[in-house]
Amino acid sequence: MEPIKLGELLKGISITKKNDTVITEVVTDSRAARPGSVFVAIVGKRLDGNEYAEKALANGAEAVVVSRNLNISGEQILVSNTKDALIEMAGNYRSRYDPKVAGVTGSVGKTTTKEMIAAIFGAFGNTLKNSGNQNNEIGLPNTVFKMTQDTELAVFEMGMNALGDIRKLARSARPRVAAITAIGVSHIELLGSKENILKAKLEIIEGMPDDGILCVNGDDNLLMGARDYIPVFTTTFAIQNTQCDVVARDIMTRNFSTEFTIDDTVNGTFGATIPCAGNHNVMDALAAYSVATRLGLEPKKCAGALANYQPTGMRQNFVDFMGITVIEDCYNASPDSMRASIVTLADLPIAGIKVAVLGDMLELGDITVEAHREIGREAAKVGIDILLCYGENSMHIAEAAKASGIASVEHFLDKVELADYLRKTMQPGDAVMFKASRAIALEEVIEMFYEI
Repeated sequence: MEPIKLGELLKGISITKKNDTVITEVVTDSRAARPGSVFVAIVGKRLDGNEYAEKALANGAEAVVVSRNLNISGEQILVSNTKDALIEMAGNYRSRYDPKVAGVTGSVGKTTTKEMIAAIFGAFGNTLKNSGNQNNEIGLPNTVFKMTQDTELAVFEMGMNALGDIRKLARSARPRVAAITAIGVSHIELLGSKENILKAKLEIIEGMPDDGILCVNGDDNLLMGARDYIPVFTTTFAIQNTQCDVVARDIMTRNFSTEFTIDDTVNGTFGATIPCAGNHNVMDALAAYSVATRLGLEPKKCAGALANYQPTGMRQNFVDFMGITVIEDCYNASPDSMRASIVTLADLPIAGIKVAVLGDMLELGDITVEAHREIGREAAKVGIDILLCYGENSMHIAEAAKASGIASVEHFLDKVELADYLRKTMQPGDAVMFKASRAIALEEVIEMFYEI
């Protein structure tokens, strides 16, 4: 963070007696407070940051942003909601700079798309991005505060839990071009319907200028149906809908990569390669290419730079383990991403057996049972050889898969037993894919499997 006066940081938020005090850091952890910092007291489910304001001042903080009056000495800045204040402070800081800025949201694929955009941006200049999936009301502002005069390009992923969340983040980050990857059901327990999820994702427009460009998934019926009332210019990208502006053709899946052709009605045709497999990753690459080119970056170079993308965390990370192809794809899961991962495994050009290890999908509300059953039917449809399920909800995957014709299906409630089964079953030339919601921690099974 570059130095900024406290009064400028708090413009439109609150007043302070220390307008001219220079701030060099905004922190939400009192232990990180020091001279030159301002501490924002975040109120969460387990901890109330207001209770740590005094400690932050003792550690040297110039001021504390709090949501209730505290009987402590030092500069207290009272606001109604400290999370909102943090976002607005980041927006005030953001207004000092003018890099090329992109935004990404969507029900699935937004982190991968963000990383692919960053890979392209990195070929053109100094790039800022959210770390991991730091896409919420704390992670995004903390990323914005890293912007400097040297920042030439930036991409911000925006997540949500409720209506209004993305609106706040977008108004803070102010992207010139943005992408919505897809409208799925991963937030349906909170928002009630896909139409409400669409409404929430479209809030990203509210942080864009009037001449901004929104890139939308042309294979998503809800997004395509919304184009008539989207108030900014739209660009569409797709695989199936060949009438879109940016289309992928001639997709060829290799063991550890995918080659395809980008057909852009505005800029021409270019070859591209990404170091991962599956049409869902091709779709994310199209979104990234669309965003970058609509920001004015050179198209051929954008297409070529997609090869620089590297999967992060447990997002479809391909590992060659003793001749076995392992797909570590268990960072998170929704019905859409689960189906995509199963198809990716089924399409791998290998001679051995294909084993899917699937865990529970969470936060699906009333559709939980049917969503899991549908995954079991999909696994049978695409030809998975062995299906191993872990968790209470995944019992529905197993039952549907058996009923649909997969001969070898096992269900586990113990990770050690699951890992033991894998060690006895897998041989060189085989492939295994791991997929589950993050809270299931399926990576623990992977770690035990690697202990062969």
